[in-house]
Amino acid sequence: MKFAKTLLALVLAFAMVLTMSSVAMAEDAGAIKVGLIGPMTGAAASYGTSVRQGAQLAVDEVNALGGVQIELNPQDDEHDQELSINAYNTLWDWGAQMIIGCVTTGPCVAVGDEAYNDRMFMLTPSASSTDVIADKDNVYQLCFTDPAQGSASAEYIAEHGLATKIAVIYNNADAYSTGIYQTFEAKAAELGLEIVSVTTFTDDTTDFSVQVTEAREAGAELVFLPIYYTPASMILQQADALGYDPVFFGVDGMDGILNIEGFDTSLAEGVMLLTPFSADATDELTVNFVTKYEETFGATPDQFAADGYDCVYALYAAINEAGITADTSAEECCDLLIDAMQKIEITGVTGTMTWSATGEVTKTPTAVRIENGVYVGADVAAAEEAATEEAPAEDAAAEEAATEEAPAEDAAAEEAVTEEAPAEEAATEEAA
Repeated sequence: MKFAKTLLALVLAFAMVLTMSSVAMAEDAGAIKVGLIGPMTGAAASYGTSVRQGAQLAVDEVNALGGVQIELNPQDDEHDQELSINAYNTLWDWGAQMIIGCVTTGPCVAVGDEAYNDRMFMLTPSASSTDVIADKDNVYQLCFTDPAQGSASAEYIAEHGLATKIAVIYNNADAYSTGIYQTFEAKAAELGLEIVSVTTFTDDTTDFSVQVTEAREAGAELVFLPIYYTPASMILQQADALGYDPVFFGVDGMDGILNIEGFDTSLAEGVMLLTPFSADATDELTVNFVTKYEETFGATPDQFAADGYDCVYALYAAINEAGITADTSAEECCDLLIDAMQKIEITGVTGTMTWSATGEVTKTPTAVRIENGVYVGADVAAAEEAATEEAPAEDAAAEEAATEEAPAEDAAAEEAVTEEAPAEEAATEEAA
């Protein structure tokens, strides 16, 4: 009898394990498969890591809601085009129905060509070159394009009177950097900004003494850097070595400079970036995102983390709009998502977004400045700076007023004493 009970218990336990496994398999089978491609290692690892973490946070939130479930599969491309193709093939074999990526421009162009032929939908969080979406109806951007970054940067510099003489240092071997420079140059000429120095470099450049020296000798008050954070950090180090201290103004590719291992972040103090995201924003959506990200990953999210987060919610909205399920083929998903993306409007941590048939997003960039080792909204920083400047002025005015009042009070007191003395004397004589 004891043996029979033991056997029955084992059978029931085994059945329970099978049931739990079946449920788990059913849940996995019911999840929509989303691939992610970006640099998780290498010189651009900060970008891919941030996107992956932001995307995973959003996936966890979406899955907790019930209904549509998402399974995320991140693949490392090391910011290398050949490796990005390998990552894409891995995701294709896995059964990906759509892809977040690629994170950087070169790999995204390469993978986009493959995805176009296979009819795989892609939503890139941060590959901003127009080459990414050119002649491909299946590739959409969550980030604003290079032309938008270049022209918006020139407009911001002009509107805020940051400089009259500008130097530009850009990577002429990189489509991202070159594209932003070209639109910046055109808009700067239109706005009357004087570009006094333009120098270039390539991916192999490690010594920026020539570029920085030329900018300094040209008298540039501001150096525009439409580049990634690794060369930007080298330029800041070179400028510090030469005692050159202009305003440095970059774009979204410089976001991540505070996370470079071994980099002295004090060299980035005052650096300005054009970006769609500021971690110090006070709206409820951003506050909740920043809080959860910090609790989960022990770091403050940058723009790339915010892009990854918004990519998931954009796809989630489009999936619901199109009625996509885990059984929908990648090719069917592609056509459905192309249509759905043009119908949805989402408000994310990087702004309110809509998309055109070209795959280009519409949203407004903002500027941030690095203060005390963190990103601060440029308008917030300017207000704090103005308040700091006003305080001493108010103190000085108060001291001056007090100084002017004191002699007047002393004089009044002396006059009162002088007038009272004869009166007291007269009273004394009369009494006598």
